[in-house]
Amino acid sequence: MRRRAVCQGEPVNFFDNLPPPPRPPEPETEARQPAWFKPEAALAGVVDRELLLAHTADTAVAVIGLLAYPNGFQFTLSAVLREPDRRHRLFEPMHRLGIYDDEPLPPEFLRVGLRLADGTTLTNLDRRWPPYPFDAEPDGPLMTQQGGGGGGRRYDQEYWVWPLPPPGPITFVCAWPARDVPESRAELDAGLILTAASRAVPLWPDDAPDR
Repeated sequence: MRRRAVCQGEPVNFFDNLPPPPRPPEPETEARQPAWFKPEAALAGVVDRELLLAHTADTAVAVIGLLAYPNGFQFTLSAVLREPDRRHRLFEPMHRLGIYDDEPLPPEFLRVGLRLADGTTLTNLDRRWPPYPFDAEPDGPLMTQQGGGGGGRRYDQEYWVWPLPPPGPITFVCAWPARDVPESRAELDAGLILTAASRAVPLWPDDAPDR
């Protein structure tokens, strides 16, 4: 017959005397926001201008909410429908590209782009996002998709453009085949963005990226 093991002495909680886990090593340098990101700690200068890009019998597309920062600017592309999208089938396909480069561009995808005064063209068809290595400065200007939302009759999508544009006209272009919106465009003087950027307020200038 086996004997049962009996613990003798003072009762001890099993977990009381375990050594604490080792601390993770401290990072050698403090992580900073990449220089080409929209600043987290800055108040934007507001551009007092809206652009109606397209206006058909049942669809309107406009550029609103222009905000300028020391290193770039943000705008909101607003799509407004005459009749509600009751099945909520528009938002994802109108703003999202396929994962693979060989996927065809669906007609529901709302194309938007910019042409800067120096001839640079930026569009939401650019699949370089996110660039790698992530903290490296990209090779040339970028237009990246930010937050968005909507439903029913209105859908809004934000875009971030880095860096600030050169002086001269900026041409905003859109096309939306599924809504019979042909290629449509409107111009904005980049000086309005540059002036607004000069009014942007870094809240803690010492925390700004080095470049």
